[in-house]
Amino acid sequence: MKILVVYSSKTGNTRKIARSIADALPAADLAAVEETPDASAYDIVFMGFWVDKGTADNAAQTYMATIGAQHVALFATLGAYPDSQHAVDSLDNAAKLLPDAVLIDRFICQGAIDPKLIDWMKQLPPEHPHAPDEARVQRWQDAAGHPDASDCRAAADWAADLIAHGCPHR
Repeated sequence: MKILVVYSSKTGNTRKIARSIADALPAADLAAVEETPDASAYDIVFMGFWVDKGTADNAAQTYMATIGAQHVALFATLGAYPDSQHAVDSLDNAAKLLPDAVLIDRFICQGAIDPKLIDWMKQLPPEHPHAPDEARVQRWQDAAGHPDASDCRAAADWAADLIAHGCPHR
């Protein structure tokens, strides 16, 4: 089975998860979306992105438009909590970008937030929906330590289990 692990990463979070997945699947090819690997040459594509505005980031979206009718497993990192409704919605929104693909499964974990984004949010007026408040600042602090070894292990286990037990073979 030919496996591609492709990812878009701004701060290194998603790249870290992608490497963990690729390491768990020794025969997999690992590539950044900027390398534009030909997804049609693979039986399954593990597609990774960082969440931006509730969906896949722009670079990931551009690449995802080329995937077509492949078997795809989505994975992502985001600054919010992975069990939040925002995480669920972000994965749902990204899945809609792959209308012809067979979506196998999805995985998401928390990732550190770009410090430039935090600096920008700190400048927002209190009435702005993204202005700092106690809960948001706590989430930023919690995200700063992710993805950690546990997140990487969970992603690797998820991918290995998909290939061993749940991935369709063509």
